[in-house]
Amino acid sequence: MTKPRSRKALYIGLPLALAIGAGAGFLVWDHWFRGNAGYPLEVIKQANELQDRLLSFDSHISVPLNFGTHGHEADKDGDGQFDLVKANRGRLSGAALTIFGWPEMWNGDNAPHRPTAGFVEEARNQQEVRYKIISGMVRDFPNQVAIAYTPDDLRRLHGEGKFAIFISMLNAYPLGNDLNLLDMWAARGMRMFGFSYIGNNSWADSSRPLPFFNDSPDALNGLSDIGQQAVHRLNDLGVIIDVSQMSTKALEQVAQLSRTPMVASHSAPQAAVDIPRNLSDKEMQLIKNSGGVVQVVGFSQYLRPLTQATQDKLNSLRARFDLPPLPNLAMALMPGDPIIAAWPEQKFGQYASGLYSILEEEPKASLKDYGDAIDYTVRKIGIDHVGIASDFNEGGGVKGWDNVSEIRNVTAELISRGYSEADIAKLWGGNFLRVWDQVQKAAQPVTDR
Repeated sequence: MTKPRSRKALYIGLPLALAIGAGAGFLVWDHWFRGNAGYPLEVIKQANELQDRLLSFDSHISVPLNFGTHGHEADKDGDGQFDLVKANRGRLSGAALTIFGWPEMWNGDNAPHRPTAGFVEEARNQQEVRYKIISGMVRDFPNQVAIAYTPDDLRRLHGEGKFAIFISMLNAYPLGNDLNLLDMWAARGMRMFGFSYIGNNSWADSSRPLPFFNDSPDALNGLSDIGQQAVHRLNDLGVIIDVSQMSTKALEQVAQLSRTPMVASHSAPQAAVDIPRNLSDKEMQLIKNSGGVVQVVGFSQYLRPLTQATQDKLNSLRARFDLPPLPNLAMALMPGDPIIAAWPEQKFGQYASGLYSILEEEPKASLKDYGDAIDYTVRKIGIDHVGIASDFNEGGGVKGWDNVSEIRNVTAELISRGYSEADIAKLWGGNFLRVWDQVQKAAQPVTDR
């Protein structure tokens, strides 16, 4: 089968003076205006002016393994969602660039493979490649981009007109059972860590277990012993704990164990689409109670239920494989059917290929859908506990916000809904920075552990 399109880059801003110069400013505004006439002129103008001075932060953008290679250069306006040209147009101050490793289950023979011990090394290799991409960008463009190791670094870099890279990590799978690797990655600049991705690992249960890969829901009943130890170690290291992708039980245990605020770096409310990957009202309340932030993600399938056309295609596919219908495609992508778990790899590959094809044909959600999700989350947990994430390069993007050059549209949508400039500043990074400040201050030196 064809490997699924990467779902889960770097903007390197030119000096801020160029952004606010009369000629450059007009060209950026004119380029954006001509493609976004859906908002009133006064909203467009206000959004453009605000974006030029706002500290804006996207809490989840993945680093493609081919970023910076021939045809995917960082300084060219390519076909990806994140490059220097697009991000400069968008005036994005910084982003959490996510280093993750997932076992390379597709080996070019049209079938996925169940994990083996060697897959851990492959996942670690993916982590290393992504880290080298980030450090290489900092090396090659020192006057334009830098790593933010502290909240003050991010604020300073924004003032200097440089793009701030916040290094995050997703998925404990590549770390095996070595807790000390958290120390190593923190020393290299990691400032946020998420235990889970698709599938359980030895640290935590995922919101999307994969029985085909020998998973079962709540296999660990939340966190394992090493997962519980990791919560305390991350607190000591001053690293934010990211609870996106975790099972409910795992999230609840982090809430009980952590002495610092939690962040869901890229999640949406279950009120939008009722799937385990999204956050229930109770889970969002736990994040708020910790002092944390829910970074609402612009991921179409999490924001709007499937169209009937896609539902019909899904049921037709399942009928061909003698499977009963399911309520939505998101559930099918988390195959809980014991029948599927017992299939040979080739058959599962054929089924999965059909699923991903259906997913790619589903129309994208709109900025209105995204705004509705933000409104709901703000109503439930308050403006001080909500932020913004794209999940670019891993399937994120909605109509009107399909790459980093279009972040003004998000700002325009918020303005059109009556959010004040102060509240928009909170959503675009102020709340996240407050949490980061708290987590950093709670860190314990190694000698105090």
